[in-house]
Amino acid sequence: MKFLRNILDAQHKHFVGEGKLVKLYPLYEALDTFAFTPGETSTGSVQVRDGIDLKRAMVTVAVALLPCVLMAMYNTGYQAHLASEGMGLADFGWRGAIMSSLGVTQSSTSLLSNIFLGALYFIPIFLVTNIAGGFWELLFSSIRGHEINEGFLVTGILLPLTLPATIPLWQVVLGVSFGVVVGKEIFGGTGKNFLNPALTARAFLFFAYPAAISGDAVWVAVDGFTGATALGQAASGGMAALTVSWKQAFLGLIPGSMGETSTLACLLGAALLLVTKIASWRIMLSTLLSAGICVLILNQIGSDTNAMFGLTPAWHLVLGGFAFGLVFMATDPVSGAMTFTGQYAYGALIGFMIILVRVVNPAYPEGTMLAILFANCFAPLIDWFVVNANVKRRLARA
Repeated sequence: MKFLRNILDAQHKHFVGEGKLVKLYPLYEALDTFAFTPGETSTGSVQVRDGIDLKRAMVTVAVALLPCVLMAMYNTGYQAHLASEGMGLADFGWRGAIMSSLGVTQSSTSLLSNIFLGALYFIPIFLVTNIAGGFWELLFSSIRGHEINEGFLVTGILLPLTLPATIPLWQVVLGVSFGVVVGKEIFGGTGKNFLNPALTARAFLFFAYPAAISGDAVWVAVDGFTGATALGQAASGGMAALTVSWKQAFLGLIPGSMGETSTLACLLGAALLLVTKIASWRIMLSTLLSAGICVLILNQIGSDTNAMFGLTPAWHLVLGGFAFGLVFMATDPVSGAMTFTGQYAYGALIGFMIILVRVVNPAYPEGTMLAILFANCFAPLIDWFVVNANVKRRLARA
């Protein structure tokens, strides 16, 4: 590491003062602080609540997402192998050629084969997301003259996990560009955006290119294969129409967005975020309770024309992006409510809206994305009411 430290120190002069690359100082600073702890220290009277800063928080979230990333690669390959029985590696194009050249056989029962094939779908989307998003981060940082924020580290992982493996890469570029620029940078960058950038990008893709991110032909990485997601099956025929078991859905061995299928992987990430106090347990708890109560009420009401009214809370938890959104999207500290009391109301609103969109609107069985974005818009208002109520209470005691 000393060797790397010497290289960075030798190049420092080119990025400061009259250096030729002074406009690219944010890029240098990002590389330097990614590898090493910043050398600057505060002087005078300072207040430090704890040792957590933005970088540590974002790195912790990235680590919490690793189970979802691994499951995204495994399940993408697993679903592709299941759907391609009778086909050869040549049917997977350049991905099949790479696997064949490395001696990786085609088998749905092989852990290595599933992860390797899934990685060949996930990694290109991941790289394109980070390259395109990183470009906009660098551009705005250079124009504004401040460091590159670590917030994009998480956005660059979240967005690929919410996408199908078959999405064209040029659409990924457009989506992440919209999410970073329109969803964050025009409001001032990390910490000033009121919408979750990854969800903003996914919403843009959903409404701009619905054929590539919805329907029955995009969830399994095999050309010409069609099959509804488990949530889509439930929407059309209720629990009786489901072709997967609850255990399969919980583990994530079902078609869907690459990183959203496994509730188990999401719970592992939730455990880390809660232990490190990065995510708000209040938001998670209130979202779960609100969604569960709404589902139980709708179960009692019932419907002869809408099968989703009969779907139980346990099934709602493991289908679609509910668990993923609950753990990693709803708890975004920037776009979510910040006051403790407000977090209860914020989470309750998300849970209610998820079930409202999923059940009452059968044309759109997945409601997590829209519910969280809707709640993002109301988070500042919720916090305002909470703060204003606290001020009035204190004034009354004065």
